Amino acid sequence: MGRGAEADTRRAADEERARQDALNAQMEQERQQQRQTFLPQYQDILAHPGYTDAEKAAIIGDAMGAAGSTFDAVRNQAGERLARTGNSAGYGETLDELAREEARTKAGVAQGAQQGFADQAFRQRMAALQGLGGIYGVDTNLLARGLGIPPEYLNVRQQASRGGGFRFGFGPGGPSFGFGG
Repeated sequence: MGRGAEADTRRAADEERARQDALNAQMEQERQQQRQTFLPQYQDILAHPGYTDAEKAAIIGDAMGAAGSTFDAVRNQAGERLARTGNSAGYGETLDELAREEARTKAGVAQGAQQGFADQAFRQRMAALQGLGGIYGVDTNLLARGLGIPPEYLNVRQQASRGGGFRFGFGPGGPSFGFGG
């Protein structure tokens, strides 16, 4: 190879290296901008995942109100039957059973809500961790494998945590309420 060809090869390699360095610098600048934009948001999610206390209170309040109104309607029906027939036989027992069932239902609603709140916090933490991994260029699946955790486990857990929201229904056991899927 002649001196001219060597010089051309060096110059072409230097130009390619300069283009690659410029591209790398541009990509690093974009990553830095993403970090400045998203890092505080992801850190806030990690520090305060899930619903706020006000949101939790509203969710539970709405669910308890729905449960209470259902039982109020059944109590009213029992009262109307008593007024219509004038027969008080079983009325007190009906009210007692309604009170017990309402307490069980509301306890279930509260328990389901707490599980829903925990699942929401978990989903938000996972999303924030994946976001952090993205802005730092970390493959969370690769990281999970390196830690000996099958990535599929995280996906299964995340799918299981996704709920269908609040459930309400009537069945053989009376009104039912719950959170989740």
